[in-house]
Amino acid sequence: MNKKKLIIGIVGVLVVAGGIWLFTGKTSKGGIRLETAKVGRSSISNTVTATGTVEPVTEVEVGTQVSGIIDKLYADYNDVVKAGQLIAEMDKVNLKAELASAEAQLASSKSEYEYQQKNYARNKILFEKKLISDSDYETSTYNYEKAKAAYEQNQASMVKVKRNLEYATITSPIDGVVINRAVEEGQTVAAGFETPTLFTIAADLTKMQVIADVDEADIGNVENGQRVSFTVDAYPNDVFEGTVMQIRLGDSESSSSTSSTSTVVTYEVVISADNPDLKLKPRLTANVTIFTLERDNVLTVPTKALRFVPDTQILTQLGYVVSESNTETSAGKRLVWIKNGQELKPRTVTVGSTSGNMIEITDGLNEGEELAVDLEASSMAPVAGAETERSPFMPGPPGSKKKN
Repeated sequence: MNKKKLIIGIVGVLVVAGGIWLFTGKTSKGGIRLETAKVGRSSISNTVTATGTVEPVTEVEVGTQVSGIIDKLYADYNDVVKAGQLIAEMDKVNLKAELASAEAQLASSKSEYEYQQKNYARNKILFEKKLISDSDYETSTYNYEKAKAAYEQNQASMVKVKRNLEYATITSPIDGVVINRAVEEGQTVAAGFETPTLFTIAADLTKMQVIADVDEADIGNVENGQRVSFTVDAYPNDVFEGTVMQIRLGDSESSSSTSSTSTVVTYEVVISADNPDLKLKPRLTANVTIFTLERDNVLTVPTKALRFVPDTQILTQLGYVVSESNTETSAGKRLVWIKNGQELKPRTVTVGSTSGNMIEITDGLNEGEELAVDLEASSMAPVAGAETERSPFMPGPPGSKKKN
């Protein structure tokens, strides 16, 4: 009777173990199992992350080249302006006075020039007829050249004074939107070594760009034309799209495009972005993701399948047959192991791009084929009904009774 129960128990254990093997798809022996994976199609991508600032594509700082008092302002923040539109005027009293003075000097110098020109012409004729001395002729020539130079100098001064008066009338150089106004009416501006900025005008806020700082370790993977997605804190649930337009390698003027902080070097990458609904505003901080690799519907396998080296002894204990275990690969090829029933057979493949734990297979495999991936430790729980070792000093489970 005890022998019959023992046989029934062994059969039950085998049935349970077989069911677990069928459901897991993995064979185990002594706590080791063979992990497999099927060749499938998927999309792979690699990305580079960076932080940047949203900027208008075209941004012009409007200033003045003359010193004086701001008399009138005709534009304010967010105003839409057209090229040539009057946006500010400076006080012109002093400039008009300078113009009047310049006109008087020009008229005086013109009269002197015309007089000396006629005098020179007369003396030249007399000199040629030997009717005046060399000294008189040289004096008339000197006076004529001096009057001519003074007249030309006053003509140039008149051009300058007129231009300064024109500079007192400030117009927009482009069509756009005023995004900054740096002065108030009545304020005095001094045009010294640099032109004071009055307004900042952005050309078209429906076309923006992101200036992103990309780390030197990632810049080698970034190329023009790559797709970009980014978010801004103002709209955390919106994802904006863009395209890499320029990689700035350096700029010796103003602030350098290559910046160094301690030992970290970053490069500026310019990303174009459409802004039809005007959500993107100048100076917003953007969290940028640049897609350096995008491949859709390609054959992929786990990268660790390429590192799998069969252990013949263990696999034999698991019931597998390893064929052609001495196969070697040629240059540019990699080796994987195909599982066909209980047989593992090597095959050389050509690989493409890698993304995370998946790698693209460009030649050598077909969709649906099964690969050996790894030999891993089994994590199966003890089979139900099987006895486990227990200390003889520990009490048995509740309700158990010792049989004689």
